[in-house]
Amino acid sequence: MKVNKGTGVHELGSREVRGREPGSASADPRLDRAIQSRIGDQLRAMYSELMDQPVPDRFKDLLAQLENQNKTENSR
Repeated sequence: MKVNKGTGVHELGSREVRGREPGSASADPRLDRAIQSRIGDQLRAMYSELMDQPVPDRFKDLLAQLENQNKTENSR
């Protein structure tokens, strides 16, 4: 990555990214709602199949152990 500090141009590989200089707090890094919504839709589409899968028994066992440990500690 090459940074040209005077112009705020950053080269990433063969691509240039124009924006704020590293360490500068003047630019607003937030994404607008339309972009946030699009990212959210894509993430939901990517992970929907994963969310439909059952929780592995090993994870259920670990969660039960943690819950029992918390109950024991809280009863003291």
